Amino acid sequence: MVDEEHIRHCMLYEFQLGRKASEAAKNICSALGQDAVSARKCQRWFEKFREGNFSLDDKSGRGRVSNFDQEALQALLVQNPQITQQELATILNCSQKTISNQLRALGKVQKFGKWVPHELTYNNRNQRVTICSSLLSRQNRLPFLEQIVTGDEEWVLYVNLKRWPQWLDKNEAPQPMPKPDLHVKKVMLCVWWNFKGILHYELLPSNQTITSAVYSAQLERLAQALREKEPALINRKGVILHHDNTRPHTARITAEKLRQLEWEVLPQPAYSPDIAPSDYHLFRSLQNFLLGKKFNNEEMPQKCIDRIFCIKITRILQQRD
Repeated sequence: MVDEEHIRHCMLYEFQLGRKASEAAKNICSALGQDAVSARKCQRWFEKFREGNFSLDDKSGRGRVSNFDQEALQALLVQNPQITQQELATILNCSQKTISNQLRALGKVQKFGKWVPHELTYNNRNQRVTICSSLLSRQNRLPFLEQIVTGDEEWVLYVNLKRWPQWLDKNEAPQPMPKPDLHVKKVMLCVWWNFKGILHYELLPSNQTITSAVYSAQLERLAQALREKEPALINRKGVILHHDNTRPHTARITAEKLRQLEWEVLPQPAYSPDIAPSDYHLFRSLQNFLLGKKFNNEEMPQKCIDRIFCIKITRILQQRD
């Protein structure tokens, strides 16, 4: 049996000659026997040599360099979390394999950031902090959350596709699923709600969107719904309306209607859908209920929304109260 240390000397010799690991393994096996060394083992030792570690002692493990500067690696990651392994290897003068091992030892994993509709400027971020801090201070002085009526709009598709997993053999390809049409038929849902549940909602005619005139008329119908469902808000406490900063919501016609109704408007920071309650506490649940449903006419979406809002969504909102 060939001595292991002798084989390592042969691998180092082949490496210093500039040969590839597979070629070195073939040469060593030709000289010392067919099973003297495997190509994979030779590759492992060549990785170790490329990292500058020419020790032939196998106790140190698979090519790990004991003097690697982990602090420098961490500093580079803090400075630029999007830096690539190849760039790190160039800066730290080591192999990409070493970088990969060190990142794994540090518990680092790659994650994609979420797409956001707009990159906030310093003024945008400062406005968010100022508004949120003032509202929190106001709540601590005089609670007002029960006065808030929040509203928003969401498209409801006539065809709500849902991908279902398929039970298949390990090597069997799943059946493809066609994507929805680019110009799908849809209707716009306009809804207003508070901590108790849904107050008022409307479905606009097919493919119609919101304008300031339409929105002002909707606010009048919302006021009527509040007189019936929440008379205390209208008569004593006062309505605090929360909506986003889209043009129909901030237009002159809308502002005049809100003055007539004597409603306060809760400030909403620009480009901040992440703090819009409807997106996270209403529309997400609504979309889950709509998955897999198909509508053939204008009456079907209305009936489905009626059923969802009357039973399921109201119960969910009350549970989150």
